[in-house]
Amino acid sequence: MTSQAVVFLQGICAVAAWAVGLFFLRFWRESRDQFFAYFAIGFWLMATTWALLGLESPTAENRPYIYGLRLLAFLLIIAAIVDKNRNPQH
Repeated sequence: MTSQAVVFLQGICAVAAWAVGLFFLRFWRESRDQFFAYFAIGFWLMATTWALLGLESPTAENRPYIYGLRLLAFLLIIAAIVDKNRNPQH
């Protein structure tokens, strides 16, 4: 796959993750359930990583700060799921 195609696909992923984050933000505003807020922030962090990769070098995924942001995004999503399952009254 060419470098331009990789950048294009990373841009698509970034926009899609940002849109998903907006949906979760809307659900959070309606319910005030922190589960949705964690998911929104997690997806926005993922969108940020894809945007950074597209702006810098499409094949430079071994950058530690990008993996750090992805790790933070996944930890937020996992924390939201664990919190929701521990406290079913939310």
